[in-house]
Amino acid sequence: MAGLSVHGWVTLGVFGVAVLLWMVTRLDDTFVGLSAVLVLVGAGVLTEGDLFSALGGEAIWLLIAAFVLAAGLTATGLPTRVALAVCGRARTVRGLAHRVTAALVLTALAIPATSGRAALALPVFLALATTLAGRERVVRALALLFPTVVLLSAVATLTGAGAHVITSQLLADATGSGIGYAHWLLLGFPFAVLSSHLAAEVVLLLMTRRADRRQLLLLDPAHVARLAGTTVTGPLTPRQRRALGVLVLVVTAWCTEALHGASPALVALVGAALITTPKLGTAEFGAALASVPWSLLLFMVTTAVLGVALTSSGAAAWLGGALPGGTGDELTFLAVVVGLSAAAHLVLQSRSARSSVLVPLLIPLATAAGLDPAAVAFASTAAAGFCHTLPSSAKPVALFASVEGAPTYRRTDLLRLSAVLGPLTILLVLAFALAVWPVLGLPLR
Repeated sequence: MAGLSVHGWVTLGVFGVAVLLWMVTRLDDTFVGLSAVLVLVGAGVLTEGDLFSALGGEAIWLLIAAFVLAAGLTATGLPTRVALAVCGRARTVRGLAHRVTAALVLTALAIPATSGRAALALPVFLALATTLAGRERVVRALALLFPTVVLLSAVATLTGAGAHVITSQLLADATGSGIGYAHWLLLGFPFAVLSSHLAAEVVLLLMTRRADRRQLLLLDPAHVARLAGTTVTGPLTPRQRRALGVLVLVVTAWCTEALHGASPALVALVGAALITTPKLGTAEFGAALASVPWSLLLFMVTTAVLGVALTSSGAAAWLGGALPGGTGDELTFLAVVVGLSAAAHLVLQSRSARSSVLVPLLIPLATAAGLDPAAVAFASTAAAGFCHTLPSSAKPVALFASVEGAPTYRRTDLLRLSAVLGPLTILLVLAFALAVWPVLGLPLR
């Protein structure tokens, strides 16, 4: 077909092979992405500068610093202490479920990446499972609730998942403007809160009986905390106060970027330096840096660069014009986008890969439909937070699928949850995209 350059055809071919390898092989995702980028550099579609500038880009520095900050915060035990203080005072199963949900949503403000938040939440779950050892259905419900909320609440912040940073970067490359931390928080946090608490109700209704929910809980917060290896009584330790102070300072600076002009990455780096300062910080710099998931960051770089290649070569615009969907009414177009984004986890397990595949295609499609690409891309990214169908669909789901010493959910439980939560998530994204996010500064047109 005419209208596409040689570089565009090469990009489409390499992109298609990479997606196929991600879908049907067990090759390491990062290896596939890096190989694809190197082929494009060799073919002249990308320059060496495109690759190396992405490696040193602001988005990567933001996440490196965010992981260092998270390591310093986690080392104090403060996140676990806060979560147990919130959960340990529940007196009903429903109250416990919603307290767990609220605590997990709050962790999205401090801990980047869903896998990190799931790992942080595991000791809390095990402590609750030990305390509720005689109530298996309730424990199994909690095992399903934890990863469900971790995944849905990630949309609360720009750093909640690598896919969010990729989406913002791709928008900036294609349109000249991404979505900053403060605006993402304004858009994503209300959706994260509502979707997570609705999911908690779905889990309760599917996994427990009315008698389970009516029976009172007799939780001793101090006992549950001891099981998790921390405390919930007494004042915060000096290290915890310092870590909390750094976190408040960083989040405040992120949300007030318009006032001081410092980029989120620079603010995060200052916070990372403060929290690892000898004698004043809460973690050693080397240990905190070792907690950074370098493979994940490299994968993000390669997928983002692939997205840039799709845009710069004209392949994304050409493919967007060739695909159906450029015409039709606003609701139909958006429903197709959101539905496909929610279902994409069935073929692409990586959230970052899904954004790198979908967003470059959605930008020209949205433009052709007369819609704001940022609004469409954000809706797609929010819908991609639903990835609960199989244990292999997301790392938090896999982590809680097999927990030693505690009963957990079965594959059939995931399928039942997905049958309800999938359509519910799609409808909620559509409702926010049409009625809520326009009011918050992200109109569809």
